[in-house]
Amino acid sequence: MSTIQTVLGPIMPEELGVTYSHDHLLFCPPPPYCENDPDLRLDSVENAIQDFRFFKAAGGQALVEMSTVETGRSPEGMKAIAEESGVHIIAATGHHAAKFSGAYVADKTAQEIAAEMIRDLTEGMNGTQIQAGLIKIGTSKDEMTASEQKVIHAAGQAHSETGAPISTHTEAGTFALEQIESLRSVGVEPEHTIIGHLDRKLDWDYHKAIAETGAYMSFDQLSKEKYWPDIERIAFIKRLTEAGHGHQVLLSCDLARKSYWPSYGFGNGPGLTYILWRFVPWMLETGIPRDAVADMLIRNPARAFTWKK
Repeated sequence: MSTIQTVLGPIMPEELGVTYSHDHLLFCPPPPYCENDPDLRLDSVENAIQDFRFFKAAGGQALVEMSTVETGRSPEGMKAIAEESGVHIIAATGHHAAKFSGAYVADKTAQEIAAEMIRDLTEGMNGTQIQAGLIKIGTSKDEMTASEQKVIHAAGQAHSETGAPISTHTEAGTFALEQIESLRSVGVEPEHTIIGHLDRKLDWDYHKAIAETGAYMSFDQLSKEKYWPDIERIAFIKRLTEAGHGHQVLLSCDLARKSYWPSYGFGNGPGLTYILWRFVPWMLETGIPRDAVADMLIRNPARAFTWKK
């Protein structure tokens, strides 16, 4: 039986509901990042619960929490948030790109990293019985370091052992095709892969090539107009839908800063309601069919985050 693993246990795919594909609730990159930029420190379970109440009121039902062990992952915190809010949370094992994870994995072999991933997925994270639900890998801007390649080899082993899906960090949307091929070389087919941050690089030929591999495409920088205007993101989503790839698109905001969360103070935003209360109506106004939007937020995540053995 194929299920989705949440921090409160396995659920059936049809139970997942409206889902954000790539986000953060509790997050703190290793030194010197948090110290140099305190806005990167998400450290309040209570604040996350408050924003989850807004999310649930807007219609949200699930969120994929992509923080890894070196970026402040908190199994107990995620469990408390899920229990209090009634929102499903899928946690990540694996590692971020080398800028955050390089020191953590430097002295480990691919086999040792894979064993940690498998333990997180099948027994529990950080010595708890709270299990991860997916594997994270990352690459640097326009390149893959030796440590990132080592993590990809480990991810292939963990995926083969468990059937857990793999979700990626691309730096500024780059190196996606190389990620797909590297994962394929270690036994991970594209349909088991979610490529992250693709709306950081809005290049149609690039997106079309990624779509044609069959991988899921995560538009997870929504609201961040410092990178691209959201109307441009919507144009790409509409074009992908019209080209027959709407069943591969996932949505999220990747809110890894306090200043993105209303619960951390007056004037902060956009928060977890942005997609459901603003971005979705905007998509509908531009002519993207309501059923296609339901695919992106409900049916596509239910397939993408299901373990396949």
